Amino acid sequence: MGAGAVIEPLVVIVLLFGGTWINRSEGSSSTRRYSRRNSNDLQRAASSDSLESGYSSQSTKDGLLGSRSHSPQAPEDRWHKRHIGLLGLNFEVSSPNTIVFQDRLLSRLLRKFPFLVECWYWALVYWTYQLGRAFTAVTLKDDTVDVARRHALQLIVIEENLGILWETLIQRHFLRQPLVMPWINWIYSFIHIPGTIAFLVWLYYYTTVRNRIDEPQPGKPMGAVSGSPAGPLLYQARRRTLAVCNLLAFVVFTLWPCMPPRLLSDPAADGEEADLGRSYGFVDTVHGINGSGSVWTENRFSAMPSLHFGYSLMIGLTLMTIPLPQHHRRTILRTRLTRVLRLNLPSWRRLVCVTLGFLYPFTILVAIVATANHFILDAVAGALVCALGWYFNRMLLNLLPLEDYFLCLVRIHKPEPSLLDIPEEDLPTSETASEHARI
Repeated sequence: MGAGAVIEPLVVIVLLFGGTWINRSEGSSSTRRYSRRNSNDLQRAASSDSLESGYSSQSTKDGLLGSRSHSPQAPEDRWHKRHIGLLGLNFEVSSPNTIVFQDRLLSRLLRKFPFLVECWYWALVYWTYQLGRAFTAVTLKDDTVDVARRHALQLIVIEENLGILWETLIQRHFLRQPLVMPWINWIYSFIHIPGTIAFLVWLYYYTTVRNRIDEPQPGKPMGAVSGSPAGPLLYQARRRTLAVCNLLAFVVFTLWPCMPPRLLSDPAADGEEADLGRSYGFVDTVHGINGSGSVWTENRFSAMPSLHFGYSLMIGLTLMTIPLPQHHRRTILRTRLTRVLRLNLPSWRRLVCVTLGFLYPFTILVAIVATANHFILDAVAGALVCALGWYFNRMLLNLLPLEDYFLCLVRIHKPEPSLLDIPEEDLPTSETASEHARI
């Protein structure tokens, strides 16, 4: 794993900076003024963005539609309103309006390369999560290994009672497939983090970059849009979903450490519970001979929940349900029978989305079980944190005032996605925009 300790983080860095270049802005959509065909469309889009960003509608229109100005701002313009919600109660708070820093060097850099903001978010969430786990590891008590083993054995008992203790059967099946097992090990070790980052790069491109009306792109002339009509709302909701997944997982890791099934076969462990764990016959295929160990797969007490599966499920569900633009929803092949019965067949793009959306989490599920890195109940818990993050990710919008103060402290203005000139039939209404922001 010596070379992997360098190569694997390098792959992540290349993906992040590659995504920054792919998603760069050729125009200046965050500071130019656009006219809309219909004032009602403008109001709908502004209310949609306010749902996402936490701005009041007027503040949103002023911040996103206002032209660049070098004239001094009034004192009240240095503040804007944010909406926060807690336990069903809604509050309006004032926070610094960082648009006063839009002409500074770093602000212009972010306007040119807006995906750098996403790199910052990912690094913040990931390293906060890793540092938290490191702190937990440093403060572990001497009996933590025994506690983690005991919890793993408790999961086995629960699965036996539920009739779903299938892990050893699944692993033995794949161990008899010498051509397949190395690929399973590789998928488990190397797809999780790089695959998630690659998905975020693509989703940002499809929901945000392809909808920029102020710049031409391959296959998209200036003034046209060709991305998902959900727009930046969808991307931002999914980014927050991952953050909530990490937060919930960290809480469970800390309060209820659980040993991966592969470590139950540790030959150096002593005691009755250690003997019981070895009796199940789990094999560490990833870190054993001919394995594919990775710097990302050294967890010893964090099997529950499985973020491998939680992330992959979020990606799969997003692919299956992502709104397609109108010209991608048309069915090319229509038979006489479908015309008579008035059946609307899905387009081939929708079929591809559904197929990939199913295969990806299913493949990850097979990998985490076949390599003995997770129990089936770990995957169930991963699906649960995914669902909680999916439906409650908007609670992170309450942190936006803190972000405003931080950006004011470092004198940086974060670019907001511009309002989009999407065809009326593709433009989300306030109701659908609220749904996208919620999920």
